[in-house]
Amino acid sequence: MKANNTALRKEESVLSPAPLSPSPEVRFLGMVDYESTWQAMQQFTAQRTPDTRDEIWLLQHPPTYTQGQAGLPEHLLNAHGIPVVKIDRGGQITYHGPGQIVAYLLLDLRRWKINVRQLVRLMELAVINILAGYNISASGRVDAPGVYVGEAKIAALGLKIKHSCCYHGLSFNIDMDLTPYDFINPCGYKGLRVTQLRDFGIDTPPEQIAQLLAGQLQALLAAHYKEHTQ
Repeated sequence: MKANNTALRKEESVLSPAPLSPSPEVRFLGMVDYESTWQAMQQFTAQRTPDTRDEIWLLQHPPTYTQGQAGLPEHLLNAHGIPVVKIDRGGQITYHGPGQIVAYLLLDLRRWKINVRQLVRLMELAVINILAGYNISASGRVDAPGVYVGEAKIAALGLKIKHSCCYHGLSFNIDMDLTPYDFINPCGYKGLRVTQLRDFGIDTPPEQIAQLLAGQLQALLAAHYKEHTQ
């Protein structure tokens, strides 16, 4: 599938000076090709200046497996024709596909006074809060970053840090075909169960969940910034 180049093109507003109290620019990009989006994140990060405004991209990808920097090939059992992209985030292998909301955080960590561990927890909490709104109890795990409902993983996380700036982010399973997870060891864990919001009787469209996720990420970042600048 061809990339939505219009959606990925940097707009003039992105280059405006960052406000004294930073607020990320949120972009809803729709369905976009994985590799073109990854390249756009790399380019955005490489061209940053101290005044570049941070961004959060909300989107979906066509079926794609992504293998992290330390990813072991044995965790891909059978690609079944789905493209496999070796990328520069941490972690092992995961799957992206329609019905999964992906949030990419392009942030200057120094600006937010946040470290990687705190940011991982913040991303997990954004998903946990959304699930709590549907009376679904979820939690993170110290040994395996992500969000879990019981023993089943509903959101995966992975970041790349370069010159104290991050890109990549999280994927949140909403209403998708989970079959491709059967062909991998998700995030490097054999037999790891994977779930999605629809499995709990929730039929909220992915686009609406994307709006909720953007709001949660912005609010939690703002709260962290306020706490660490007082």
